[in-house]
Amino acid sequence: MWISVTLQAEANKAEALSEALMATGALSISIEDADAGTDAEKPQFGEPGHHPVGLWDHSRVIALFDADADLAVALARAAADAGFDAVPPFTLEEVAEQNWVQLTQSQFDPIRITDRMWIVPSWHTAPDPSAINIELDPGMAFGTGSHPTTRLCLEWLCTTVTPGATVLDYGCGSGILGIAAARLDAADVLGIDIDDKALEAARDNAERNGVTLRLQHSRKALDTQFDVVVANILTNPLCVLAPLLAARVAPGGRIALSGVLEAQTDQVIAAYAPFIALHVGATHEGWARLEGSRPASGAGGD
Repeated sequence: MWISVTLQAEANKAEALSEALMATGALSISIEDADAGTDAEKPQFGEPGHHPVGLWDHSRVIALFDADADLAVALARAAADAGFDAVPPFTLEEVAEQNWVQLTQSQFDPIRITDRMWIVPSWHTAPDPSAINIELDPGMAFGTGSHPTTRLCLEWLCTTVTPGATVLDYGCGSGILGIAAARLDAADVLGIDIDDKALEAARDNAERNGVTLRLQHSRKALDTQFDVVVANILTNPLCVLAPLLAARVAPGGRIALSGVLEAQTDQVIAAYAPFIALHVGATHEGWARLEGSRPASGAGGD
């Protein structure tokens, strides 16, 4: 058994308090917004291109201690080291021992995308062995199939990718979209991401699923065109990338964008209008998938 201690702290002292608690024997530390769930809640991280904000004005520092730890001594020492005149207000909660691996795995069941495709964690048996079953476990890189934006893209790929097609997955994350395209018999799939760890995860996941993805960092120049372009990112970077992504669509090719809230669709459509016409293809739980195509003649520019 462990003891979870939750202390209140202002933004300018939360990090110092968390470091002091670790120094006095805490097993783990997390910092949360004490105003979460209220009108005063403040998002911590914006979309790419936005400057990160500081810690929350009212923070909640949560420390986990062994059940036999001398909490009175540990908290008093940590508070003093962090510059507090006294131990800030806190609450205690017992945390029972659990099989954390089993608990985590129980939260992820196979996900049906369409009649022909499932996302199946490695600890599950595929519900439909005859379907395209993509083995994927939750990890550090975004994309397990459970998020509405990922599902929207996977559904689109199932109806769009034809054998022999070339596919660009921009912002590949875990590689789930590229793997799906390869399993749908695409001839060549390129995954691009800004995060080296995402590229590593995508490579590992592709190997696990017996497919080959070409992977590269977004800093590398990209001048190839593709039959299918898909990007599941966020509204702001999608708008910034409009000239690049639209130009990657080959004549007769198609593009799908997600990571866009329904309320933001007009903004993205306007950003791509000079290059390629987009429309809302589908929505799910407040998120939208935008779709477009380039005429086979190549009209619309590159």
